[in-house]
Amino acid sequence: MFFYLSKFIWFFLQPSNAVLFLLMGGITLLWSRWARKGHWMVLAGGVILAVGGLSPLGHALILPLENRFDRSQLEAGPPPVGILILGGAQDMSITRSRGAVAINEAGDRLVEAALLAKRFPDAKVVFTGGSSQIFGDKTSEAEGAVKLLTGLGISRDRLILETRAKNTYQNALFSKELLKPESRERWLLVTSAYHMPRAMGCFRDVGFKVEPWSVDYRTRGLEDLYRFFPKVSEGWRRIDSAVREWAGLVIYRITGRTTALFPGP
Repeated sequence: MFFYLSKFIWFFLQPSNAVLFLLMGGITLLWSRWARKGHWMVLAGGVILAVGGLSPLGHALILPLENRFDRSQLEAGPPPVGILILGGAQDMSITRSRGAVAINEAGDRLVEAALLAKRFPDAKVVFTGGSSQIFGDKTSEAEGAVKLLTGLGISRDRLILETRAKNTYQNALFSKELLKPESRERWLLVTSAYHMPRAMGCFRDVGFKVEPWSVDYRTRGLEDLYRFFPKVSEGWRRIDSAVREWAGLVIYRITGRTTALFPGP
């Protein structure tokens, strides 16, 4: 229920959609006795659309998330026992329809995991992620992950699949149930940098000790606080991603899925 409810609520609260609703509401009022309010709503929506889409606001929102965790120092200590990849890097509807793996912006999760697997040939490679679709094809992401990882040279015998998880907390919970990790073992967690704080918080909450290996960076660093977006759509895409993650941190803390509002090192 939590999964479906979060999807429904997010559709209306997603910043880019909220601006659209503001504009639509204003345009509707233009032909009513509240036309003056409609004019102000359209004006406000236009200004918000332009400022949010072109200004560095998206960078400013996502940068603290990406900078929260540094990558683990792999040279220190024993080699990792396993490499744990969080789903969310594929469009399974296209993968299924076209017969070719369709990765999205988060595709670095799979590519970097393959590089780590070659660097540590004895490490297990674990993929966790079911279907995030509410309607239509609900094929697990594991299907595409296996196809891509084996194509990149990772033996199928090394792959362990967790196919039930629909959100980050379930990624952590079901992975622990499946792998039964020991405290002395070293596991690397591979996910997008902006998603790492919430992911680390969830794994800590279920008692699965992992080390961060952030990928899929969207910013270069503090210098991006002064970098404007070339297209409005790019700026709002960044804002949507950042706000969704900040909202996820708050909701996970309120619902007890993490013990810290902003998990850190």
